[in-house]
Amino acid sequence: MLEQSKSVVDTALVIMAAGLGSRYGGGIKQLEPVGPNGEIIMDYSIHDAMEAGFNRVVFIIRRDIEDAFEQAIGGRIKSICAARGVQVDYAYQSFDDLPEGFSCPEGRTKPWGTGQAVLACREILNTPFVVINADDYYGKEAFRKIHTFLTAQTGEGSYCMAGFYLKNTLSDHGGVTRGICATDGAGKLTKVTETKNIVKTSNGAGIEQPDGSVVPVDGDCPVSMNMWGLTADVLPVLGREFKTFLAEMSDPMKEEFLLPIVIDKLLQRGEVSVQVLETGDKWFGVTYHEDKPLVVESFRRLIEQGVYSDKLYD
Repeated sequence: MLEQSKSVVDTALVIMAAGLGSRYGGGIKQLEPVGPNGEIIMDYSIHDAMEAGFNRVVFIIRRDIEDAFEQAIGGRIKSICAARGVQVDYAYQSFDDLPEGFSCPEGRTKPWGTGQAVLACREILNTPFVVINADDYYGKEAFRKIHTFLTAQTGEGSYCMAGFYLKNTLSDHGGVTRGICATDGAGKLTKVTETKNIVKTSNGAGIEQPDGSVVPVDGDCPVSMNMWGLTADVLPVLGREFKTFLAEMSDPMKEEFLLPIVIDKLLQRGEVSVQVLETGDKWFGVTYHEDKPLVVESFRRLIEQGVYSDKLYD
């Protein structure tokens, strides 16, 4: 049976579930069943976060998927969380949620990005929080380490992130985008480079170029999988940086306000520090339809190993 760790500090799990899932080939990939009883990846993340001590769940979604989201997980999770004293809230990411003086460019269909997604929580979040992608599985260790870090923080601008080995985060079915991280001797993040079209190769990993060639990259380097431990002071900073982004963007149809890029800018200006928390858990997720069988098999093995019960919340 799931037992939630007790903490004197309120902490929230923030799940970014508003993505369009364009590479997934149709459908809402965040809501694809992958467990033996129809569980979706978010079920496992919520389970692990509550077990680690997080006592609030915030879903970031779009209004147009709200009904499907409620049917697949929202209503059910509210009941499960209520029985454990865990609060559930919603924040809504939209094209028109922009600072005063700005408007959405006509014809834009691409979301504004993960930075704006987190910014959508600005009216409801005032506690430390971990933010994750809805369609990624991170494992138990990362939630425990981030919760421990967050509950010990007393100052502003002291953040953390879960670090995964690049080679353990690739898809067999196409290129992925990863935040490649550099760290100092104390494990502090010094730079994040958002890198697109990283593919699995016979020698490990590489970055696919526009001409089809592949430049090798170290598969043992740490990467950000958008699992950040943040405090509420980041929200007004995101608001400030979003205004700058909108004022300076050169391609209003495609540019995105991405959380790793924002954090990297803050790092370079010395405004924040980010501790990289290494985790031995293997990341996996659903980027392409072809990824789903592997994810289903991965959860089956975790259940066989006793990591999870076949009835997750019992």
